[in-house]
Amino acid sequence: MLVRRLYHQRLAQASYLIACTQSREAIVIDPVRDVEPYLAAAAAEGVRIVAVTETHVHADFISGSRELAGRTGARLYLSGEGRGPWSYTGTYLADAGATILRAGDAIHLGAVGITVLHTPGHTPEHVSFLVTDSAVAAEPMAAVTGDFVFVGDVGRPDLLERAVHVAGSADSAARQLYASVQRFAGQADHLQIWPGHGAGSACGKDLSGVPQSTLGYERRYNWAFGIDDEAEFVRAALEGQPEPPAYFAEMKRINAHGPGPWQDVKRPALATPGDIVDAVEAGAIVVDVRPAADFAAGHIPGTINIPLNRSFLLWAGSLIPTASAVTLIGDEAQLADAVRDLALIGIDHVVGYAGPEVVEAWQRSGRPLEHASYTTIGAVAAEIGSGAVSVVDVRGSAEWDAGHLPGAIHVPLGALRDRAAELPSDRPLVVHCQGGGRAAIAASVLQAAGFNNVAEMRGGMAAWQRDGHDVVTGQDG
Repeated sequence: MLVRRLYHQRLAQASYLIACTQSREAIVIDPVRDVEPYLAAAAAEGVRIVAVTETHVHADFISGSRELAGRTGARLYLSGEGRGPWSYTGTYLADAGATILRAGDAIHLGAVGITVLHTPGHTPEHVSFLVTDSAVAAEPMAAVTGDFVFVGDVGRPDLLERAVHVAGSADSAARQLYASVQRFAGQADHLQIWPGHGAGSACGKDLSGVPQSTLGYERRYNWAFGIDDEAEFVRAALEGQPEPPAYFAEMKRINAHGPGPWQDVKRPALATPGDIVDAVEAGAIVVDVRPAADFAAGHIPGTINIPLNRSFLLWAGSLIPTASAVTLIGDEAQLADAVRDLALIGIDHVVGYAGPEVVEAWQRSGRPLEHASYTTIGAVAAEIGSGAVSVVDVRGSAEWDAGHLPGAIHVPLGALRDRAAELPSDRPLVVHCQGGGRAAIAASVLQAAGFNNVAEMRGGMAAWQRDGHDVVTGQDG
């Protein structure tokens, strides 16, 4: 048997190419929208993709399963379990010619067997795949667990309720997840766990950066396997989950109804300083993808900064409406990566780009640049009770509940563009997060929204607590 794990860092997402070395037949599980890496991997290994499948209707990226099956002539397999309004639609299954998978079904690739387990909880239709290399063993060696079991965590059961507003579904999903974990715990200790996500994914709350594990290890150290009481499990599974990014609902809709064909990403048009002016004045979104320090040193007013790092797609998907026209500022390498990555989450309308030199050209033309402003922990501590400033905490709800500054206003970063009008405009704003990365993005969003007196609190909540200042716990300010 041959296995290739293909990992996308900015999605924190793993796909798997599994093949029989005798028959040279392969399956791809959970491909993303851009299928070129899977075609290249198959060609490099000398195998033929004959089957494509996925563990569930994904919320964090547009699936490439239909595209890859069409490009290779492979059979497309999709879960027929857990039918509901956010599972695969019958129209999609019919139009794509998909073979419906149910618990106990098997896909055979020469000597390699892929057996379906129904593992609901993260979503109702979720399935995992037991992988058996029958050339050497009669029992499974691994499980591709998708968003069911991660290293150190399990898939969050609240997405249908919080992302697509299926009222009351989180509790029942958590109970389904508990039952799935209990059943799965009966597999052998040696079973390898090949999960769908790693650290940085919003599909769980405490994912490890370790790429794979074993069931024996997870039974000992994964919190979900250490709770035998259903009510306690439900409480633990739902507690502290981060806010789902705004784009998750649209990804669920697209993937349930059937993603359209991937269009090869075209290079956008080169933008001039005048084009940037027109875009900003028209209310279009201009995203500067340079590092936060470069943006802070000088940027074009009205632009927002989402650095092209591992969190880029999380915050781009949260702050950029899917159908928006977007102009990018960054260097050549950043441009190519950003355009292709944005397309993975359905942001296809990148209409222009400019290199970092556009910032210098802007300044040479006599237009002023904006700069980031900073304030210290000590200054905030001295002013916070006077009403002279308003402190805006852009961390998640769980972080806020664990401890926040007295009198602070809580607006999670992903909601900041939509809720900026709620903030006071008659006094300076001080933004902070845990360490500083989210606060830098937040400051740029507020500046672009017209707030002229915004400062970032250096060191964030971590430094505030380290210096021994008072915090308030719970939901109230």
